[in-house]
Amino acid sequence: MPPAISRIVQNLEPSATLAMAAKAKELKAAGKTVYDFSVGEPDFTTPEHICQAAVAAMKAGHTHYTVASGIPELRTAIAKQYKSVHGLTYTAQQVVVSNGAKHSLHNIFTALCNPGDEVIIPAPYWVSYAELVKLTGAVPVIVPTQESNNFKLTPEELRKAITSKTTILLICSPSNPTGTMYSPEELGALADIVLERNLTVVSDEIYERLIYGNHRFASVATVRPGMQERTIVVNGASKAYAMTGWRIGWTLSPANVATAMADLQSQETSNPSSISQYAAIAAIEGPQQCVEQMLVEFAKRREFVRQRIASIPGLSCPDMAGAFYAFVNIKSHLGRNYGSARVDNSTQWCLTLLEQQNVATVMGSAFGAEGYARISFATGLETLQSGFDLIEAFLKSK
Repeated sequence: MPPAISRIVQNLEPSATLAMAAKAKELKAAGKTVYDFSVGEPDFTTPEHICQAAVAAMKAGHTHYTVASGIPELRTAIAKQYKSVHGLTYTAQQVVVSNGAKHSLHNIFTALCNPGDEVIIPAPYWVSYAELVKLTGAVPVIVPTQESNNFKLTPEELRKAITSKTTILLICSPSNPTGTMYSPEELGALADIVLERNLTVVSDEIYERLIYGNHRFASVATVRPGMQERTIVVNGASKAYAMTGWRIGWTLSPANVATAMADLQSQETSNPSSISQYAAIAAIEGPQQCVEQMLVEFAKRREFVRQRIASIPGLSCPDMAGAFYAFVNIKSHLGRNYGSARVDNSTQWCLTLLEQQNVATVMGSAFGAEGYARISFATGLETLQSGFDLIEAFLKSK
């Protein structure tokens, strides 16, 4: 008889984004051309100066264990960057480098949550947030937000969700999956309640470098006096520097939290890849034109996607201030047949679109918002053009 799986793991939902990406890869392996808008991964190659730093690190013999929380040079570089960009002062000891931002989030919830604690997560939300909270025995409290408000949590919605068990508010700005972003004023109104109710904020800022037009990013740690002491910032190298596979994320937090997470990581994974850490130093301290060049291309794709969605009857999406996602309202295209396939919800819609047109998207239900589909535009304009042509044909099918 095989071993029994723990109840906690049995109750986990698998990542929908990775599941859809896996289905797309199966079709590709079968020789089909797939237009994959499912994964939030830049299609650019990691910039050359970052790759060269990794080669130099290997040649210099930096191929051994490091301090569990990351090499001092990288932690210092991260602290300096937040000081120069956001005016926030952190010591290197307040920075913990992990195996990607997802690992950083796991460290935070494991270090701060007790069974029964409640973590407020505005929906739509990135698919892993709630599952990472569940792993600790804490309870994710999902608070629906409104498309009419660009899916941003209001002070009234936050107040209504808080109970005596609430310990953490999680904010992702710019948002995955919606691309919307909180203004400093909106963050300030939420921060007032956080300070009043003695909560902690986990601020996922992984998309802070990917901002469009006249929008300006603000970290929640900066919007009110005292908020830095109540905020754990999550960031990383994956999105801005096209370094998803290098697996480098980090947190900036109060010293006691950083110590707890470093101790936890020392027992769970030890250090992140030594080679990747030296590459990340080059990313942070090296020339930043690569980020700007990628942002220019993302902006072109964003505008194309915005125009195509607006041109297709029955589709809409909120303003995409940052990141590289469109969260598309497909409600008017549910409750009908596509060929012989009956489609009543976003899961069926996305799977049928993939089966019939070879276009991979992610169902809104995975993000806590039924009736929507997430489209990643972290891919080339030609692919987007062909994919949207197929989506439009799919919607017109009988």
